[in-house]
Amino acid sequence: MQGEDDLRGLAKIMAFMRAVSILLVLMHFYWFCYGFFAERGWTLEIIGKILTNFNRTAGLFSHTLYTKIFALLLLALSCLGTKGVKNEKITWAKIYTALVIGFVLFFMNTPLLKLSAGVATSLYILTTSLGYIVLLMAGVWMSRLVRNNLMDDVFNNENESFQQETSLIENEYSVNLPTKFFYKGKWNNGWINIVNPFRASIVLGTPGSGKSYAIVNNYIKQHIEKGFAMYIYDFKFDDLSTIAYNHLLKHSDKYKVKPKFYVINFDDPRRSHRCNPLSPAFMTDISDAYEASYTIMLNLNRSWILKQGDFFVESPIILLASIIWFLKIYEDGKYCTFPHAIELLNKKYADVFTILTSYPELENYLSAFMDAWQGGAQDQLQGQIASAKIPLSRMISPKLYWVMTGDDFSLDINNPKEPKILCVGNNPDRQNIYSSALGLYNSRIVKLINKKHKSKSSVIIDELPTIYFRGLDNLIATARSNKVSVCLGFQDYSQLIRDYGDKESKVIQNTVGNIFSGQVVGETAKNLSERFGKVLQKRQSMTINRNDKSTSISTQLDTLIPASKISTLTQGMFVGAVSDNFDERIEQKIFHAEIVVDNEKVSAETKAYKKIPQILSFTDELGNDNMKQVIEANYRQVKADVLQIVESEMERIKNDPDLQHLLQGK
Repeated sequence: MQGEDDLRGLAKIMAFMRAVSILLVLMHFYWFCYGFFAERGWTLEIIGKILTNFNRTAGLFSHTLYTKIFALLLLALSCLGTKGVKNEKITWAKIYTALVIGFVLFFMNTPLLKLSAGVATSLYILTTSLGYIVLLMAGVWMSRLVRNNLMDDVFNNENESFQQETSLIENEYSVNLPTKFFYKGKWNNGWINIVNPFRASIVLGTPGSGKSYAIVNNYIKQHIEKGFAMYIYDFKFDDLSTIAYNHLLKHSDKYKVKPKFYVINFDDPRRSHRCNPLSPAFMTDISDAYEASYTIMLNLNRSWILKQGDFFVESPIILLASIIWFLKIYEDGKYCTFPHAIELLNKKYADVFTILTSYPELENYLSAFMDAWQGGAQDQLQGQIASAKIPLSRMISPKLYWVMTGDDFSLDINNPKEPKILCVGNNPDRQNIYSSALGLYNSRIVKLINKKHKSKSSVIIDELPTIYFRGLDNLIATARSNKVSVCLGFQDYSQLIRDYGDKESKVIQNTVGNIFSGQVVGETAKNLSERFGKVLQKRQSMTINRNDKSTSISTQLDTLIPASKISTLTQGMFVGAVSDNFDERIEQKIFHAEIVVDNEKVSAETKAYKKIPQILSFTDELGNDNMKQVIEANYRQVKADVLQIVESEMERIKNDPDLQHLLQGK
């Protein structure tokens, strides 16, 4: 009851102050517009005496401004204690507009008094009255304003913003990306610090989300600046390769041993080095041949990835592996190349089986084929062989044969004595043909670089699902101790599941330590949101009635970065998490920020880029271009080599009494 009495008393005081304020405005009109009222006989002598005495005492009527200020002060005080019915439609913008209009009408009309005409005085009284009414209305609106309006942040941006890393943490391996993030109602500068790139990185994002421009390009540049050997799979050749080549020209001094730049490009042999991925020097066991065969066949038949272990999947893989290992042991691997393996596979299967089984190390390996052959199951045997021949026949290409039969360099890119920057280029228009050959390079590189006592190296695979990377999960899991950084770029987890199978894709997703994601949708967004976890968020509920409003505030554990936010990210905005080291702790590992790219600097660099130079000229003694003739001659030579191998081996078997029994099945 006491509280209610106090409120009533306060309301009476506020009403009295407002009445005094109105009375002062009326007295102001009477005093300063006396002539206007006198002409109309609207004056009283007693009022004039009261105002004269009042002015002598307080000086309120010595200037128009004093009376107005005092009246406005009383009005403001009366509004402070007023409680009105709350209204969500009232905003500060409306209040500010009313205040400005009211001040202009109330204070800026004094010059009208200097005009003697009755119209001017009438206008003065009218504008002052209107100004006072508008100011009174603004004051009442303030009392009815709903503060802390939940509708001010309808997308919950403020509640879902969080503090992120603002300090630069740099070391000899790190990749550091400047950012801008929203927190506490303003944009702040920050850093994404990948202090341990050897724990692997994934870069996700729909086409156009900026993953290559903002992240992958920075990986290439910063790792070259820090002296990394590098392998780059450039799906849209030569986008990434040109960046790597030009950055290496600027920063080759960062390496202890200056690296050499190599390119594999099946489209243009003039701008491609030659390399044999089946180099016998790096094949020490038949399991190496099996791994190479596995990679080739699964790149040619993506559906086989989900059927690993099936008879009709394993059979062609084993057959091709046997041929590869035969070429490795035949004449010390002189003809051990992928093109020679394709050509040998396409010879008569009776000759091929006779030759292969004449070697004890291959006899047991081919037992399933031999049983079918000797048992008269010709249809089954031909089916097994056809499942290997048909896919590989798509790869018969003089240009591909040319690149894969040379020996310009070896694939041990992180050899401390001969570090390399190797870029292999695919072509979206010929993806099905080239991916198998490039996958073979990948699998051989994985075997060679993931060893101890090698230089630090970086493997960057853009558009990963366009190629089957055999052994990728094992590389991610074990490469950290051998200083191999892996950065994988693709659009969505569903692509990875489609092309690598559920089990292998899950291993890749769950063993990666650093993750970046631009705009992604569906299950990928949900998985990422769960990975980033939950945070304690404030919840506010408000009840508004005629006389008052009540507010209750509670806390609730809710998703830090909802899937809906991830699926609507702007270009250049990324969410993700990074890993740290024992001696380099990162408190704020999760980020939701715009990665800052100096567009003008990048544009200037791009304009100054040099094209990757021509490697081979293919000109004869007369200066004529003879590329077609040289490549065709190499193609014919491969065929002639295989024909010679078959003839010499069959002759050897005929002349060896211990092997003549193999000819009985022919």
